[in-house]
Amino acid sequence: MKKDIPEKGAILQRDRETYAIAPHIPGGIVNTATLRKICDVADKYNVQAVKITSAQRIALVGIKEEELDVVWSDLAEAPGAAIGLCVRSVKICPGTSYCKRGVQDSISLGLKLDSIYHSMELPNKLKMGVSGCLVSCAESAVKDIGIMGTNKGWRIMVGGNAGARPRIADILVDDVKTEDEALEIVAKIIAWYKNSPNHNRLGRIIDDMGIDNFRREVLGD
Repeated sequence: MKKDIPEKGAILQRDRETYAIAPHIPGGIVNTATLRKICDVADKYNVQAVKITSAQRIALVGIKEEELDVVWSDLAEAPGAAIGLCVRSVKICPGTSYCKRGVQDSISLGLKLDSIYHSMELPNKLKMGVSGCLVSCAESAVKDIGIMGTNKGWRIMVGGNAGARPRIADILVDDVKTEDEALEIVAKIIAWYKNSPNHNRLGRIIDDMGIDNFRREVLGD
């Protein structure tokens, strides 16, 4: 029986014969040349669908197994981490770069997080969301690590999950003044998680130990 092929970023589809792949598009920001190339590849291999995903990627659906290598070669793009125990995605809203409601630069922070952590192997899957204001278009409150811009800085949240056991994230720390400070805090969360003997999602770990104990272990006193 066919299965997903993680090393090729290929997810088996409902027909149990074909696969979907999704090139990595950090923050969903893509230039027109890449869009044209994706469309050309989709036409060349007669894919069943081209779908914009919830993780801000563009998936090519319905690829034959024997064509996976040549499709990736034609795309000349890295796979998005759509499967596996790793940092799956960093979802990013337009923030102060484009949005009239943005109060913090979510694109700058989000792309830095993506460059550091995307596809990093961890005890379980982990998703991030970076929103430039409290409207939270990147759905930061249902991400394992969620960051929201406020008028006072950044609010960093942990333990969110929009899956089969939905959970709203807890506030780990508020009013983080700078982007560098936010990056340092995320680095501490990831380092703690990588070394944790508990391989559950962050939300379940926090449910077991409590947010105050988690905060103490990750950030110290």
